[in-house]
Amino acid sequence: MTFPAQRLRRTRRTAALRGLVRETRLSPEDFIYPLFVTVGEDVRHPIASMPGVFQLSINHAVDEAKRAHDLGIPGVLLFGLPDEKDEAASGAYDPEGIVQLATRAIKDAVPDMLVVTDVCLCEYTSHGHCGVVEKDTGQVLNDVSLELISRTAASHAEAGADIVAPSDMMDGRVAAVRAELDHEGFENTPIMAYAAKYASAFYGPFREAADSAPQFGDRRSYQMDPANAREALTEVHLDVDEGADIVMVKPALPYLDVLRRVRETTDLPVAAYSVSGEYAMIKAAARNGWLDEKTAVLEALTGIKRAGADIIVTYSAPDVARWLAG
Repeated sequence: MTFPAQRLRRTRRTAALRGLVRETRLSPEDFIYPLFVTVGEDVRHPIASMPGVFQLSINHAVDEAKRAHDLGIPGVLLFGLPDEKDEAASGAYDPEGIVQLATRAIKDAVPDMLVVTDVCLCEYTSHGHCGVVEKDTGQVLNDVSLELISRTAASHAEAGADIVAPSDMMDGRVAAVRAELDHEGFENTPIMAYAAKYASAFYGPFREAADSAPQFGDRRSYQMDPANAREALTEVHLDVDEGADIVMVKPALPYLDVLRRVRETTDLPVAAYSVSGEYAMIKAAARNGWLDEKTAVLEALTGIKRAGADIIVTYSAPDVARWLAG
């Protein structure tokens, strides 16, 4: 069906016509819903900086996964809050660790739900960095960290994770994870690489939610400079060459130009993470009556998809799925 272009520009569009000519459409199938899983029984602890988001014990995480599945959301992304932390991040690769236990529970309760697991050490290290730190210098040791990150990914796959998502930004971590997965018999477990992950101020609420703020220094030595776009393409190409199956840009809204350039440079699926700060600022503005939450969230997520995202990781996934159904 075609329409005269001039007529479309001049005619006041009805709701039906707007839907007919809409170029970009959101669907619950676009989303992955992040969950923060903690130890304990019957825990549902609200996160002050992220209204509507909770630290959940495994039973409540299972309930959230069921709810998301019923809304048509295909996957959840798990972050773990262990009961103990140490310098070796031993909770990250413990077969009975919090993410491993939650993965098994969700896959048992909702077999069709895709379980994606965040593979990083920052939630498990006593110092809060994404890798092993040399005591004398405070330097993050890249190659030593790769060994633990790879072990973590394999332990997640062993627990039943459908996709592992290394987010640490250590050099060579996709190749290391791929090699370890293949060695342990998980050749078919895909890797969603945080390929262009920026050192962003928009992670603040997440660090409260995951209790993962670094105890000293910052992560600028291994996360990307917000001023750099060409570097993102280099990082994406490296991860693709190392065996990534999906590449991610994080955050999303401040980096839509990067997202578009990544989309144009690879045929792999591209994910974008609409991070905690993006979620929190819309929530705060809506609670102050400065904007309409539903309209703002839909506009923001539509912009992310329009820029090229095939997959959107968003804390708003259940709300948006309900709004779209309604």
